[in-house]
Amino acid sequence: MTTNNEKTLILVNLGGPRTSSEIEVFLRDLFSDPFVFDLPLPEFFRIRLARFIAKKRAPKVQKTYESMGFGGGSPLVDETEKQAKVLEFILNQQTKVKWKVKVSMTCGYPNIREDEFTKPDANTLYLLLYPQFSRSTVLSTLAILESKFGECPVGSGGYIPHFGLEPKFHQITARFIYEFFTNQLKSDDFLHYPHETPNCDWKDLNLIFSAHGVPLRLIHKGDRYMEEVEICVKKISEELRKFGFRGNVHVSYQSKVGPAKWTEPNTIQMITSLSKEGKQIAVYPISFVSDHLETLEEIGEQFKELTLKNGGKSFVRIPAFGIYKPFMEYLAERVLLADTMVNECICKKNGGESLKHCRFKN
Repeated sequence: MTTNNEKTLILVNLGGPRTSSEIEVFLRDLFSDPFVFDLPLPEFFRIRLARFIAKKRAPKVQKTYESMGFGGGSPLVDETEKQAKVLEFILNQQTKVKWKVKVSMTCGYPNIREDEFTKPDANTLYLLLYPQFSRSTVLSTLAILESKFGECPVGSGGYIPHFGLEPKFHQITARFIYEFFTNQLKSDDFLHYPHETPNCDWKDLNLIFSAHGVPLRLIHKGDRYMEEVEICVKKISEELRKFGFRGNVHVSYQSKVGPAKWTEPNTIQMITSLSKEGKQIAVYPISFVSDHLETLEEIGEQFKELTLKNGGKSFVRIPAFGIYKPFMEYLAERVLLADTMVNECICKKNGGESLKHCRFKN
């Protein structure tokens, strides 16, 4: 248990296999989650199907991870650990409390279900690294913690709310994009830092904010993810205009899996259409805060190839935040506020349903 003079911050992300041996475990955790693999099936059959899909997809996914050059796994855990070290330094510098920052994942390892990650309270805080609320990320994580501890973390004093609708987040994101295009970022702070430059003034680019897609089934259940992404992009765009940006802004959704209908427009369709018009394209990963498979491989390689193949004049991948100092300092501010301002069920408001042990359920 953490004492009053010590606090623990636990960063939470979806996860990724650190090595090839963890790929099937990661996929099994992912597809076994009812908020991620949400199908109108009896639970016993849904679980069996999830395990079957995980086993079947593992060899294909392994080849993709091997091509990335990170030892057959994902860099997400390592990147999150870098963020943890920076946050720990900032928090210990700004307060008189001794902070320890840990990393946990909802799929794979280090797994949030392990005993090391204790009950949220005023001294043990959980920060979910998802800017926008979604049933498949935030609600899923809260449900895991509720199942583990017998209560929803929201309102416990140990939960830090998501931040994608906050004006300061919009300002920081716009500045980050501006600093990227004006060569002010420290390239050594990033994985596979993009050195491509557009064949035009960056202010005239077609800028695509690509978010991870979700099945429309989740939206129909009350998930406000799509709404939050679009509000977030609108506000960031307004801030970007202050830096002189005058190009076109687009919102799209990537990483679709399976035949079900997902959020649209799809990023592949968006890029194909703009490329055929001969546009200069840049893509920013609006729903990610660190680089991994979806940003490095899907955006950086697949989308680049798609752009050039279809006649696009240039393609630039904008990196995710990583340990960008203003973003790290902003997260530290959020940690110190914790959930002192939460006075309602955010799961019902943003995800369409309250958890069983919600403090705010009527």
